[in-house]
Amino acid sequence: MITRDQAWDLLTSKMQSHNLRRHCLSVEAVMRALAKHFETDAQKWGIVGLLHDGDYEFTKDDSVNHAKLMADWVRELSETDPELLEGIESHGWFHQGKLPQTQMQWALFCCDELTGLIVACALVQPAKKLADVTVESVLKKFPQKSFAAGAKREDILLCEEKLGIKLEDFVKIALTAMQSVASEIGL
Repeated sequence: MITRDQAWDLLTSKMQSHNLRRHCLSVEAVMRALAKHFETDAQKWGIVGLLHDGDYEFTKDDSVNHAKLMADWVRELSETDPELLEGIESHGWFHQGKLPQTQMQWALFCCDELTGLIVACALVQPAKKLADVTVESVLKKFPQKSFAAGAKREDILLCEEKLGIKLEDFVKIALTAMQSVASEIGL
């Protein structure tokens, strides 16, 4: 399987935006935490999270190929693990009218939006730090559609149906994971 170092090198060779890199690091941390929650392969889940948006700068105007291109680049590194490759590709499936199918894919689908909401909660804090964000503050902002308007609440809420994790617990897992990499993501 592709290593974390190889995945990071691939990501940074294809993605120049520091904000997008920070987003990918956030999703990686949450995916690792969710894998631990489900007692599965945290390395694999983390790599899927890290690389899920890695082709965005190449596909932002070609949404049908979003995430497919990244999976192709990973294949060029001789990666053959179908779970990892489909995990990355699944991030772009909604542009093709397909839904996630596996636990890993649903975890990525739900946590991708949540990381954006959590970052927004940090940015309204006086110190703009994740350390100042609480589960309660995220849940308080959650129903406010005008706050972090791009974070699709309906996608996040699928954590309950598709992952069997209550929203409050899902937020706690994600926030704790993101706080553990706060220095890497600059928050």
